[in-house]
Amino acid sequence: KWRAALALGLLLSQGGEFGFVLFAQAQRAFLIAPEAASLFGAIVTLSMATTPFLMMITKRIREEPVVAGERDGPKADGANALIVGYGRFGQTVAQMLIAQGVPVTLIDTDIEMIDVASDFGAKVYYGDGTRLDLLRQAGAGEAELILFCMDGDQISPDLVTGVHNAFPKASIYVRAFDRRAVIKLKGAPVDGVVREVLESAVKMGRMALESIGVDHAEIDRTEDIYRRNDKERLRVQSE
Repeated sequence: KWRAALALGLLLSQGGEFGFVLFAQAQRAFLIAPEAASLFGAIVTLSMATTPFLMMITKRIREEPVVAGERDGPKADGANALIVGYGRFGQTVAQMLIAQGVPVTLIDTDIEMIDVASDFGAKVYYGDGTRLDLLRQAGAGEAELILFCMDGDQISPDLVTGVHNAFPKASIYVRAFDRRAVIKLKGAPVDGVVREVLESAVKMGRMALESIGVDHAEIDRTEDIYRRNDKERLRVQSE
């Protein structure tokens, strides 16, 4: 991005110690006059002395401006989104959030899935994500999103109510196993209930992004990128 590029360009403009070696060799080889070597050395010295000040100046340039309506930066050790269940559904939701730069923390009991997620640098907690103490340990108290993406009909209205009461700041989304599960959660304090499988996962990702202020055009672009990437992965896997 242009901000990072401009800041890096300013920092790369500084001379380095190797310049002194080059100027000395050039003077001995009669390529530059002694006066020029002294002048070049002084310029390099001054540029090196200005580096700390340029670092402070470029800090403002490197920081992206906060757009109206955006939330504050990552909370709870970087966890703005807490995803419970990292199967095929949770992976889709996580990829959409990560595509928008939303930090994600995962909770799962599947050791194999945890190993895969860790390989991609995600923060993972092992255990039952329906327990309030584990959710709290994973950062639910500061999370903006809590998304239950487990397989099966595991989410009850009482559980959702307990999570909402314990972590009122978070928007809660639930993956529903079937029509009966959707009906069962009617009236529960959830921000969204979606049914399986692919289309419902994409829908949950869209709702999650919208609730944290991402505009609709960018959400459409994210969905399109995900679908194209998913189609390409499927083609490669089929071959």
